[in-house]
Amino acid sequence: MGNVGSEVVRILQDHAADLAARVGAPLVLRGVAVRDLSKDRGIDADLLTTDVHGLVARDDVDLVVEVLGGIEPARELILSALNAGKSVVTANKALLAEYTGELAASAERHRADLYFEAAVAGAIPVVRPLMQSLAGDRVDRVIGIVNGTTNFILSAMDETGADYAETLAEAGRLGYAEADPTADVEGYDAAAKAAILASLAFHTRVTSADVHREGISSITADDLATAKAFDCTVKLLALCERVVEDGTERISVRVYPALLPLSHPLARVSGAFNAVVVEAEAAGQLMFYGQGAGGGPTASAVMGDLVMAARNKFFGGRGPGESTYAELPIAPMGDTPTRYHVNMQVEDRAGVLSAVAAEFAKNGVSISTVRQEGASDCARLVVVTHRAKESALAATVAALSDLDIVGAVTSVLRLEGTSE
Repeated sequence: MGNVGSEVVRILQDHAADLAARVGAPLVLRGVAVRDLSKDRGIDADLLTTDVHGLVARDDVDLVVEVLGGIEPARELILSALNAGKSVVTANKALLAEYTGELAASAERHRADLYFEAAVAGAIPVVRPLMQSLAGDRVDRVIGIVNGTTNFILSAMDETGADYAETLAEAGRLGYAEADPTADVEGYDAAAKAAILASLAFHTRVTSADVHREGISSITADDLATAKAFDCTVKLLALCERVVEDGTERISVRVYPALLPLSHPLARVSGAFNAVVVEAEAAGQLMFYGQGAGGGPTASAVMGDLVMAARNKFFGGRGPGESTYAELPIAPMGDTPTRYHVNMQVEDRAGVLSAVAAEFAKNGVSISTVRQEGASDCARLVVVTHRAKESALAATVAALSDLDIVGAVTSVLRLEGTSE
């Protein structure tokens, strides 16, 4: 009965007749597990219990909705339900990013459904399109803004010019950031969602450990200002894509802040909103946009799954299960190609640009554009590259840092969303 659970109960009660018509039978709420029975929940107190294990095990329960969060006891409870042939609807991204295989195997053995639309991007329907609508297509890339807290912070920094610490504090005051924002700002939340999206898109089991993760705490107001000079903005992106090299196909899954051209559809996603762009061979580019968190939006996704699971239970069918037939290997981050935006302080004298360009060339990194701003004896040099492997760029940055003419490499950001 937190933000999401309370909304689920409200929808079940307020729209009972409509839901019964959609399912083919009434959805009867048998009970709700809570931590504190003394608190007024606005529903019949006889429905409340602190015995969550007993509630899941009851013979008169067909479907279980899990909105506890965390790994345990959620994992144990979901397995208990599935092992008893009870279908489960969950919003638990952290659990799914680690244990989807175990849960899906139990669902398959016991002919139960495991639905989790609410685990990624709140009310935005992206899980079901990947599992069903695009089941006959080949998905090549999924790129998205899947964390509202970080998108709010970066949007505010871009609009106001404020620094990261100041904007994070404001996000906390407004309720967009948790008291401990680590999971959001360091990319853990987005990485869990990226693992789920990649698993669905590429028919390969991907866990959080497979996701390269970087957060936004190192992003500065200067990074945003420089991005504007290149007609870009900065977003924390979840990227899942096929990487084909020498005929070998692998997948790359990563989360990090990156520059996006203002012409890209994700660049205009501001505030706490989420959006996911799916690129498929036949369908082309599809964009899903909306509220990615909150009690109402997440409950909407839960209820969509609940109706599907209930309908399957009533008519004797099952929804699609886990698909991991492709078993594609995960590409190491060092082998992942993208473009880069390298910002450095250099001496403002003749020959500097050629010396810097030589280091890029030595490591096989091709330069696209260079922007230089002079200031007395020191200048700022911004280099934008063509696509290059992460390992080649890292070697280049290390070599640049050793040059006497380079005072410091102040930031390195990837550049995504371009055709080059």
